[in-house]
Amino acid sequence: MSKSRRSQKRNMKQVAYTRFMLVVAFFVLWIGGISVRLVHLQVTQHKWLRDKAEDGRTAFDHKQMLRGTIYDRNNRALAMSLPVKTLYADPTEMADTNVAAQSIAKALKIDEKQLATQLQQAKDAKKRYVPIAKKLDEEVSKKLNKVLDSPDTGKRDLPRFTGLHWKDDQKRSYPLQSIAAHIIGFSNDKNDGVAGIEQSQDDVLHGAVIKIAQERARDGRVYDEDISEREAPSDVYLTIDYALQYMVEQALEKGVHEADAKSGIAVVMNPKTGEIFALANYPTFDPNTITPKTSIHLTNNAVQSAYTLGSVFKLVTYSSGLEKKLFSPTDMISAGNGTIEVAVHVFTDSHGVGTVSYSQALAHSSNVCAIKTALSVGKEDFAAMVRKMGFGAKTGIELPAETAGIVWPVEKWNGDSLASMAIGYETTVSPLQMASAFATIANNGIRVQPRIIKTVKPAGGEAKELPQAQQTQVVTPETAQKMRAMLKQVVLTGTGKRAQLNGYTAAGKTGTAWKTKGTRVDSSKYMSTFVGMAPADDPEIVVAVIMDEPKNGARDGGIVAAPVFREIAQQLLHELKVPTDAPIKQERLVATDDVSELPLKETIAKKAPETKSDANSPKKLDQAPAQKEKSKDLKKSKDKKTPENSKLTATLFRRVELAELIGRIELET
Repeated sequence: MSKSRRSQKRNMKQVAYTRFMLVVAFFVLWIGGISVRLVHLQVTQHKWLRDKAEDGRTAFDHKQMLRGTIYDRNNRALAMSLPVKTLYADPTEMADTNVAAQSIAKALKIDEKQLATQLQQAKDAKKRYVPIAKKLDEEVSKKLNKVLDSPDTGKRDLPRFTGLHWKDDQKRSYPLQSIAAHIIGFSNDKNDGVAGIEQSQDDVLHGAVIKIAQERARDGRVYDEDISEREAPSDVYLTIDYALQYMVEQALEKGVHEADAKSGIAVVMNPKTGEIFALANYPTFDPNTITPKTSIHLTNNAVQSAYTLGSVFKLVTYSSGLEKKLFSPTDMISAGNGTIEVAVHVFTDSHGVGTVSYSQALAHSSNVCAIKTALSVGKEDFAAMVRKMGFGAKTGIELPAETAGIVWPVEKWNGDSLASMAIGYETTVSPLQMASAFATIANNGIRVQPRIIKTVKPAGGEAKELPQAQQTQVVTPETAQKMRAMLKQVVLTGTGKRAQLNGYTAAGKTGTAWKTKGTRVDSSKYMSTFVGMAPADDPEIVVAVIMDEPKNGARDGGIVAAPVFREIAQQLLHELKVPTDAPIKQERLVATDDVSELPLKETIAKKAPETKSDANSPKKLDQAPAQKEKSKDLKKSKDKKTPENSKLTATLFRRVELAELIGRIELET
């Protein structure tokens, strides 16, 4: 018995020891596991845990500095950014999105169901930013803070409504409304420029993004803040003058309405510096309110569109002949019977001119004389002059989407291409390119690259020095002087009489061209043009006026576009204080013997039978407009008296009208 008891006692000790060791082993493993975990957390995951802890008390915000301002040459603000606020929701902070949507919708008067769906979807996706009301000014935001005030939430920042917050934002404002709209352009809701200078200079105008890191206590109080930012935005100063721009736009609008035209374009350029004083398109738009109705007018046709402008292109034809010393302005040339045949095509004049001087041939816009001149120049030299004048290439102006136009290489010309190009067909040019070509002649043969930006100035910094405008000697000063004398005759005795100024001499060229439709022309639609310069001997301005599809009366450039040139040039020369170089008359000059040009009349005179086709036949230009309606209108214009209207009075009224507009805008803004 004693032996059995001893054995039982040993077994109990063994069991107790085993149990003890198991407990010890458990604690050892437990402590070891904790130690390993602690080492893992403290060493391996130290950085991750620290960042996570900082994220819990650190809030990051991104704030964008106000976008740069766009000014005219006289420091008048044309586009500026104003500080506003955007109300947004953080659905993850909302206990019940339906209840929140009900209260918010009632306060803001918006659709409750749509908002509730939007908030719930964002909450399910764990999105923390849902914009509710964008770009509100300070007065409106204060009213909303009162409406959405819920003190029992314990929320410190405004509005005191759970899940709602304010974000600093900005809104673009255009204080002069539609003035220079196509130049300035506009920006979108994200403050990115999408048209005009806003787009082309977006990199320098765009506000820098400021990153703000805020350390917050548990109750939401900010006790530390760190700010980092990028380069500040710059302001852009343009070459345009808002007063001159306004005058040009008013004259263009008036001209479009009087001609019942589809649209109009005007470009005013300083030929000596390349600076654009004004650039206008009508119809226009207000960049403050872009709507589907106004969106069709957003294209800057002066830069982005190319047209067949007709006889104004004869500037290139006669310049190339003068440069080769093939004739002098007083030399005689015969238009024969008013027709000329080139590569089985017969080109005709709208009216016979007989044998005249080269100056008179240009003044009366003889197609036959121009074609003869081009043929004597030769296609290689003619093509070279076209390129040297800047056609077929972008001017490089600081505006987006500029067109280069179309100038076919010589090897792709048809048999009659030289004749067609001599009178402005088979090529397309932009209004700016045409103005630049005339500016070349005005500037003694030197083509200066057009520019519309005067300087760029960083906020609080010095103005940046811009690259010098590129200058190219296209023709000799002698050629330019002779060409100006010929263009002067166009205004004095030819198709441009309605461009005559009071107190100033003027030189220029009319153009009337049918619009093309595919490979043929549409004889019911015209492009009517006048491009001129003043004063004629030493021009200070070049003005290009293009009317698209005029419908009233005689629709040629001398009737439709030249009067708009006259009104623009008369006012601008006075505003620029250019000394007069001609007698000042009490009444406006009225054309009493207008010899207006017509679009090219070209008939097909096949050398082969009618059934055969000409492989080299170019675009057919075989329609001619009716002249009866035009002659009636000319007779009316001769009999009609023009009321007295001095340039000083006209300028004064424009100034008063513009001052009233600006004053009204400033009061509103």
